[in-house]
Amino acid sequence: MNNLPTITRLIENLIRYGTIAAVQMKPPRVRVKTGTLTTAWLPWIALRTGADREWNPPTENEQVLLFSPSGQLCNGVVLTGLFSDHIPANGDREGLHRYTYRDGTVIEYDSIAHHLSATLIEGGTTTLTSPGGINLIGDITHKGNYTQTGNQKVTGKITVSKDVIAAGISLVNHPHSGVTPGSGMTGKPV
Repeated sequence: MNNLPTITRLIENLIRYGTIAAVQMKPPRVRVKTGTLTTAWLPWIALRTGADREWNPPTENEQVLLFSPSGQLCNGVVLTGLFSDHIPANGDREGLHRYTYRDGTVIEYDSIAHHLSATLIEGGTTTLTSPGGINLIGDITHKGNYTQTGNQKVTGKITVSKDVIAAGISLVNHPHSGVTPGSGMTGKPV
């Protein structure tokens, strides 16, 4: 091939910057705007696509690199993950691994401070299903109401600042039946 303009175009198309123009979920494909061109539907590169898989589709206007074998844009694959002026980085220090979701929820681990944090937006919920059990080691501080279904076994002391209600009977303010003066035993709480 001695056509210099064609060779130049093919070389230029090997690697191009672009932005996501459109996203399709089934099959997973994107269109990329690169310069004045918009590609056909192309696959994007995911971190894992084997026995372990990750699903995290790109979003419109996300900056990408377009790799096109032989310079043919129709054969391209899209590499996501380039910060830009339009979508800046969501972190600014070493040791921080942060995932920021589109609704504002943030999950992060700071390997310098040794701190794991998950902050859901107002009204967000969490479900953890672990049929084999959950083992927590360390002190727990809980704010808010607590509802439990099932039995509870405690090894150690329970300290309560107000009262304990068991089967409708107050531990602090319950009367006894059959009270007699002296060393006699009272009846059961009523």
